[in-house]
Amino acid sequence: MPVGQRRRRCRWPSQRCAAGAVAGWLVAGCAVGPDFRSPAAPSATGYTAALPAQTPAAPGKEGISQRFVPGREIPAQWWTLFHSEPLDRLVQLALANSPTLAAARATLREARENRSARQGVLLPRADAGFTADRRKISGAGFGQAGSNFKPFTIYNASVSVSYGFDLFGRSKRELELLEAQVDYQRFQAEAAYLTLSANIVTGAIREASLRGQIRATREILALQQQQLSLVEVRFRYGAVSEVEVLAQRALLAQTRAALPALEMELKQARHLLAVLAGKFPSEAVQFPEFELDGLHLPEELPVSLPSALVRQRPDILAAEELLHAASARVGVATANLYPQITLTGSYGSETVAMGSLFGSGTAVWDFGVGLAQPLYRGGELRARRRAAIAAYEQAAAQYRETVLQAFQDVADVLQALDHDAATLKAQSEAAQAALETLELTRDQLRFGAVGYLALLDASRQYQQVRLDLVQAQAARYADSAALFHALGGGWWNRGSREDVAAELKSP
Repeated sequence: MPVGQRRRRCRWPSQRCAAGAVAGWLVAGCAVGPDFRSPAAPSATGYTAALPAQTPAAPGKEGISQRFVPGREIPAQWWTLFHSEPLDRLVQLALANSPTLAAARATLREARENRSARQGVLLPRADAGFTADRRKISGAGFGQAGSNFKPFTIYNASVSVSYGFDLFGRSKRELELLEAQVDYQRFQAEAAYLTLSANIVTGAIREASLRGQIRATREILALQQQQLSLVEVRFRYGAVSEVEVLAQRALLAQTRAALPALEMELKQARHLLAVLAGKFPSEAVQFPEFELDGLHLPEELPVSLPSALVRQRPDILAAEELLHAASARVGVATANLYPQITLTGSYGSETVAMGSLFGSGTAVWDFGVGLAQPLYRGGELRARRRAAIAAYEQAAAQYRETVLQAFQDVADVLQALDHDAATLKAQSEAAQAALETLELTRDQLRFGAVGYLALLDASRQYQQVRLDLVQAQAARYADSAALFHALGGGWWNRGSREDVAAELKSP
């Protein structure tokens, strides 16, 4: 939106605008500066150049084909699509106890109260006052140097009223700025809500992946232990050399050495889940243990239309409110170039005897009109307006960058989901082939048809493929969660706008 767009083009000084100040502006006012409009939705019709209707299928429940459904609404509690009751409970626990969410809600309440405090600027201000002033004066001030006046007390009770005419909309623009800051903090709170739920889900998936890798490693250890026993028997009968026995022992020790690192990562993953849920790491023992078998891959993945993404992603909406605030600052800087008119008045009673306060002849009052028009500030005010326009242009560029980054996020995740399915299919085939190769090589070694090095290579290959398979299975869950996060998480479906606002107000 060009910065030059305005509700009314008010130029000062001009005869027409000066006359209108008496006739029209006193009633409605004139808000100078740009009149903000939300940026238009991007013209892009898709996220990627080409995307299949569904992903390839692979063996096992993690290998089901996922279908992309353009335009489908995203449920507010999207994590329930993984059909894991322990995961649902953990997410709800985190949303209730997270200090990050509590801080975001408090920041939002602060912004709302600051806006409420400023709303009174559009209304007259009235104050009541009472003073009791004890005085001793000298007669010299009255030309009676030798006179000795006794001390006396003056009592004053009055009500004063002041009102600043917002002729050029400075106060309105300041309120517009505060309103934009409130909305910015609201979308920041939504972003914190979305990020927290996504981190919980991906953290649980990582824990499940690590458990799967640990289980696979232990199964491989058991298999390698059997192979070592076989090699040692053949060594006793002179069928293999001691070097081959030592190589098998080294492979077993190498596999066993990978376990502590995986177990450490598992504990760290659980510590992270505890902290995300607002608990201490020592309380992680109370949490359920997540396994890939306890999760279900969503078969249908909602994909928001590109034109709708800018109204759904909290980070885009927050960037828009920063742009709105920058627009309002241009209005404030513009209004500072114009006159400010203030009406003041007071009425009360002043007397030297407390008992005669508000009595006959004690009334005091005053009424005044103030006009302040900047004449010469050394170019300060116009420079500040130019700076505000530059800040607006910066916010516009940052908004566009946020939109582009959001589209990249969605495009990357969509491609990852398609790639994950193809990778899992290939890894499943590779794991099956590696297992068959290992079993065949072990049988052939027993009958002396192959050398020990063939068994060693087959064992190493099977070990690596098994771990890659578990990681490929977990990637499909993690990237499914990443898609919901990239599309905004369905926060707008939690209920009415009032329900969502009430939820964000709660401490």
